[in-house]
Amino acid sequence: MKRKALVLGRGASGKAAAAELEAQGYEVSFAEGIDLAVASPGIPVKSELQLGVEALRRRGTKLLAVTGSKGKSSVVKLVADALRLSGARAVPCGNYGTPVSSVGDCDWAVVEASSFQLETTALPGDAFVAAAILNLQEDHLDRHGSKDVYHALKKRLCTMAGKTFECKGPDDADALFAGSYFDNGVLKENARIAVGLLREAGVDDATVRGAFAAFAPLPHRMQRVGVFGGVECIDDSKATSLAALAAGVEMAGDSIRLVAGGLPKGDDPKSVLSPLTKRVKKVYLIGVAGETFAAAWSGAVDCEICGTMECAVACAMREARAGETVLLSPGAASFDQFQSFGERGEVFARLVKKEGKEKT
Repeated sequence: MKRKALVLGRGASGKAAAAELEAQGYEVSFAEGIDLAVASPGIPVKSELQLGVEALRRRGTKLLAVTGSKGKSSVVKLVADALRLSGARAVPCGNYGTPVSSVGDCDWAVVEASSFQLETTALPGDAFVAAAILNLQEDHLDRHGSKDVYHALKKRLCTMAGKTFECKGPDDADALFAGSYFDNGVLKENARIAVGLLREAGVDDATVRGAFAAFAPLPHRMQRVGVFGGVECIDDSKATSLAALAAGVEMAGDSIRLVAGGLPKGDDPKSVLSPLTKRVKKVYLIGVAGETFAAAWSGAVDCEICGTMECAVACAMREARAGETVLLSPGAASFDQFQSFGERGEVFARLVKKEGKEKT
């Protein structure tokens, strides 16, 4: 009789897990549309990430892992790019996009691990050649309940790797990314950690320098949409937490007209008052979080509850002057009004270009 496995959810990770389980001889069933799963102590539970890592290790693939609150995907991409430049077959995967269980034959897999995945992941201490925690802010409190639980889940990754970098990389790395996308106060430590991971993987510094120089930022991460009538417009829709919003504001400079809001994650809106006060001229609020953010910020910065992206962009572009920046850095999830942060960023870009015609 075949062993049986239940996969919760039929998204990309669920389908990848099912394919791997079927290859191992399991009869797979799916469960969808549920809000809570309770497992009997007698039933083993593992994440798709764990299933995929176990399969890759059996095939001899070496692995690196990255987690953290801000910048995971960019570091994963950079590390995979550098490994490829060195001549290795490298695949970025995990929460980055491709499920780990879908990764084919390769020399290296560079895994982005989320706190959701780490909840049900248990791997040996040598599962990853090296692993990194980029930074730890408040995020996903609507899921995990407290900052301490969220941080503890992230730190589980350190128990699964031969070498770990926890919020700090080698101090001599700066010359390797000078002048790159990462060469700023917000992303500098992430870049140092990426250098540390690549050195553990045996990549020489000249190759690492070349990867930084050639790096193309991922969509919706401080992505420049254009300049219209002297107003620079930036899509940072991937900033789905308030910590990411604060980083986006710091990177965008001064005189910012900020479009923010969406579906809140439970983090404290007052935690970002300092960068808002220093750099933001006005906030244009959208979505479910609009009134909550306005109540927390109105005493420190001018706020307008716009409701929709159309209204927010129209108001921001109408009021922006040459030398200012219109920045979408929502500080919240997108699912109250959009299918994804990608769709949210695309709508912002389209509206900005439409409104920009009036300024040029």
